[in-house]
Amino acid sequence: MTAPRFQLADELLRRVTASLRSAQLYSPGHPIIGRNLESLSTAFQILHGLQPSVVIGIVGDEVIVDDMPMARADTLGPLIRRLQQSGVERITVDRGVTAQELATFIETVTTIEGRPALAGSEAPEFPAMAHIRVGRVSIDQRVEGSLTDMATIKRLYQDAVSVAGNVWDCAQSEGKPDPTVARTMIDGLAQAVAQNRTALLALTTLKDYDNYTFTHMVNVSILTMGQARGLGIDGPLLREFGLAALMHDIGKVRTPKEILNKPEKLTDAEFEIMKRHVVDGAEILRMTPDVPALAPVVAFEHHLRIDGSGYPGRVKRSSLNVGTMLCSIADVYDAMRSQRQYQQAFPTDRILAVLKRNDGQQFDQHLVRRFVQLIGIYPAGNLVRLNTGEVAVVVNVYAPDPYRPHVRVLVGRDGRRLDLPYELNLWEKAEDPQRPSSIVAPLDPADFQFDPLMLM
Repeated sequence: MTAPRFQLADELLRRVTASLRSAQLYSPGHPIIGRNLESLSTAFQILHGLQPSVVIGIVGDEVIVDDMPMARADTLGPLIRRLQQSGVERITVDRGVTAQELATFIETVTTIEGRPALAGSEAPEFPAMAHIRVGRVSIDQRVEGSLTDMATIKRLYQDAVSVAGNVWDCAQSEGKPDPTVARTMIDGLAQAVAQNRTALLALTTLKDYDNYTFTHMVNVSILTMGQARGLGIDGPLLREFGLAALMHDIGKVRTPKEILNKPEKLTDAEFEIMKRHVVDGAEILRMTPDVPALAPVVAFEHHLRIDGSGYPGRVKRSSLNVGTMLCSIADVYDAMRSQRQYQQAFPTDRILAVLKRNDGQQFDQHLVRRFVQLIGIYPAGNLVRLNTGEVAVVVNVYAPDPYRPHVRVLVGRDGRRLDLPYELNLWEKAEDPQRPSSIVAPLDPADFQFDPLMLM
């Protein structure tokens, strides 16, 4: 964030505290309250000219605007501390916020009782506001400062799968997903994608067949954001890509369960019913407040192809949204590598061959090429056997040669676990013929007594 943007964020916090202080000191309708709210509204409008959402977070003793630490909470007055004590740790204000919404928010904050929130309890209930959301910093707080810790990122991923289940259940029971809980989860994943993309992408290799729908939602979101980040997309737009990808299949909540959960391959008639989910998803998301405009577009388009094939039928597009194209690649890749009762998991090289086929008629080959460079033939976190018999975990992909990544050798040629694992760049040529130089096959981690992800 540049210096002028820091100054804008600093001014915003000053306006927030001034509005809170005046609302506490003066009776409703006092002109000082009105003037402070007007100044606060102007401060948000200026920042919203730069980005669609402004996030104010209270993490530990610090107040953060978007991703930037601004000040200690105790320097911004007792009402900020009261927010934190009551469980309000995150305030998201979207572009288009009205003066009335800001007035309602400030009035609600000043009436919150300052009793500490119990661990695991919800934040105090605020009136429904279209452009203001409050909540706890749960996923983000665990991620902060610990993105090199695979155990922490693994918990982040598992929490995200749980949240995806809640989003799905809400859409099923209420006719629309809960965008607030989805955004909070996506914010945590986007932060991890921006700071430790390799580790988070490695977690998408986990297989949870009992929760396939929810892990697929999270995997497609992570894989889409990973690609978007590689294209230079960051900040609020990255989170919009992630949220749209998370919701790409939400129309399946209207698909009959006997078709959605059928273990065998669908008949032609059943597949016709299944294909309706793209229209249903777009309709659900179009009617859901606080969902970015990109989400229904991706839901509708993610099974369309560049050559006009795919579905819904008789729909022609001169071009597809870039968010759609990234999500489509992630969707096909994750679906093909997931083992179902009627389908064995495909090796990565076969999946990538499918993505590359037809010379760009179905998928944009520039984006597929970048995806191969991002994922590799043997993705990070994969357990592999080397040409000399050792067992290793892939640590990093080497973009110029996706068949020869950077690995950490865990098991020696004699089949014994190494006390001191060592690392190799397989793309580097060596004079020693005994040195491993290539991968001969991927391995199933279930056959070993350790978790390769924790040993990356």
